[in-house]
Amino acid sequence: MSIIQQLTQINLFKRNKTTGNWETGIFVGRPFRLSYTRAEILVADAWKQKAKGIPQGCFLLAYYDNEFDKQNDIEAVLLRVIQPTKLPTDQEVISSMVEYYKDDIKTGETSKSQLDTVTRYEFSFSGLECSILGSFYVDENGKTRFGADLENFYSAHNYSVIKPSADILKGIVNYRENGTPGGSGDVKIGKVRYSSSRRFQQQEEEVIVYVQAPDFAGKRTALFGMTRTGKSNTVKKIIQSCVEMSNNAPLELDKSQETPEEVLKPLTEDNNPKYPIGQIIFDINGEYANPNLQDQGTAIFDLYQEQTVRYSTVAKDGFREMKVNFYEEIENGFELIKSYPTIAEDTTRFAMNFKSVDLTKPEDYQINHSAKARYDRKVAVYLCCLYKAGFRVTNNNLRVKFSANQDVRNDVDPNINPSSGLTLEEAANWWENLWDIYAEDPNNTFSNYRQSNGGKEWADEDLKALLVMLTRKTNSGRSSLCAGFRIFNPVREQHTSAKQDPFDQDILNNLRKGKIVIVDLSLGNSEIQAMFSERICHRIFADAISRFTSTRPNNFIQFYFEEAHNLFPKKDDKDLSQIYNRLAKEGAKLNLGLIYATQEVSSISSNILKATQNWFISHLNNEDEIKELRKYYDFSDFTEGLIRFSQDTDKGFVRMKTYSNPFVIPVQIDRFPPEN
Repeated sequence: MSIIQQLTQINLFKRNKTTGNWETGIFVGRPFRLSYTRAEILVADAWKQKAKGIPQGCFLLAYYDNEFDKQNDIEAVLLRVIQPTKLPTDQEVISSMVEYYKDDIKTGETSKSQLDTVTRYEFSFSGLECSILGSFYVDENGKTRFGADLENFYSAHNYSVIKPSADILKGIVNYRENGTPGGSGDVKIGKVRYSSSRRFQQQEEEVIVYVQAPDFAGKRTALFGMTRTGKSNTVKKIIQSCVEMSNNAPLELDKSQETPEEVLKPLTEDNNPKYPIGQIIFDINGEYANPNLQDQGTAIFDLYQEQTVRYSTVAKDGFREMKVNFYEEIENGFELIKSYPTIAEDTTRFAMNFKSVDLTKPEDYQINHSAKARYDRKVAVYLCCLYKAGFRVTNNNLRVKFSANQDVRNDVDPNINPSSGLTLEEAANWWENLWDIYAEDPNNTFSNYRQSNGGKEWADEDLKALLVMLTRKTNSGRSSLCAGFRIFNPVREQHTSAKQDPFDQDILNNLRKGKIVIVDLSLGNSEIQAMFSERICHRIFADAISRFTSTRPNNFIQFYFEEAHNLFPKKDDKDLSQIYNRLAKEGAKLNLGLIYATQEVSSISSNILKATQNWFISHLNNEDEIKELRKYYDFSDFTEGLIRFSQDTDKGFVRMKTYSNPFVIPVQIDRFPPEN
């Protein structure tokens, strides 16, 4: 049964035949001004009391109530209470109140009120300003639909306003084109909460709020709020929701036999993901990977040990180590060295030449002897640089092979044939000797090579750049020294001599199986955090593109970034080639979701904010952040409440806008972990 059918069955437009009153809630007032975006309604104290209060942010329904025009009973205007507004008679009422106070007539418990009935009646009225969120209406098939605006409105006196009952409110806040609140594909995330004070609301029936896979899977989600306002708890609830959705996934990614047309539909008909959702958490503070007293055992690993894999930048029990075997992973290690902060920022000539070297293995390596020879020489010199820089060798029998014709061997050392294999120490000495004589060319060996090969040098520019790094001599045969291989020293701690799969590939493999991967970055400096995060993101993004272009299925992968301001581009950064901007702009079609949490809206790149569909806002403590937030959706309705906050009672009280909801909902997020 769809939500549309449920709304019809719970009679959104049903009247009591005897009284003519709406049975969808409690009457609270009538509009006296109405437009396409705003409504001002007249309310009375008695009506408020009967409805158990009308809190700021409360949802109301305005019905067309003209007994002579029953055709318009098929529409209900959805309102949200914003603030009090003036009544046309307010000035006279205020004057009467002031005169009454001046008379100093006691009205305490022991004395009878001196107000006459008419005056007391006049004093009980007040006005409320409401924003119009849209309207529910019945379409030509008799089904209830929601439109996020007003197609038409009539004179204000034709409408009556009710505060919806719990059943109706549940349908409103969980409205979707398809699906039943609490039905297949829905996961409970919290309950409706209107205000910090809950004197009246605690007496009412709880209204549950649900989310489902289309809300978060492959979408961009932001969580903003000050420290200790419940952001991490909300992130954990989203992780829990994705775990529960994954449990309903009917297929295994690697065993999928779907056609290309079916691959384009990553969800089942009941809005569950087809394949288990992979989730990767970049844990800046270590709170997801490790038990901690502050969160009382709510670490994700504690609750989902069987499906969680942890990685760390340092050796720790129970963690896989994020290190690179530089001798085994030639390209990965080389890219890591080039991206290391101190090397990436080095603008000296020898370092710039080194960073321009291409160590990609040629596609025709096996059949093009010239390309093979040049590639082998570059790799040999690069490995010698690692050896000289103190990178521990994988095994003591490691030997490098490369070709050199007889004339070159005679010039360097006629007793050594590099094609037979050399130790790294022997190879380093051989290359140092070659660089010492290369420019002088005593036997015209290299000059003859140029003449017979159309001007091509025996040592190309890439090889020369690597020889400068190895010998620390900026020119062949000269004594002028540079830092050379010594700039590799800070990278040594990222090297492991163990034989292993590249850690980014291992992470990707686990994510494709639907695992939760936690990358513990709590013990690394900010440069290391950024470097590893970007490398992992690039690897996953490249694999997703490869699958997309080859029409292979992509399971959903969700990226979680705590303290996102440490990694994401800043507000005014316009470089769309950065991986986080690419995840935000292009991730949706690749089934890549992005969930990020930080304290300030203004600390995040506008390119990412503009692509964000889901918003969870808890507490912002200054007008600058409120001003930034007003730019998005209908958060301007909540600006006053977002600044007010009670540390004791308001944790987890958020204003939530999800992909499937056309308007913001005030929600109390459930406590993590679940009670069971």
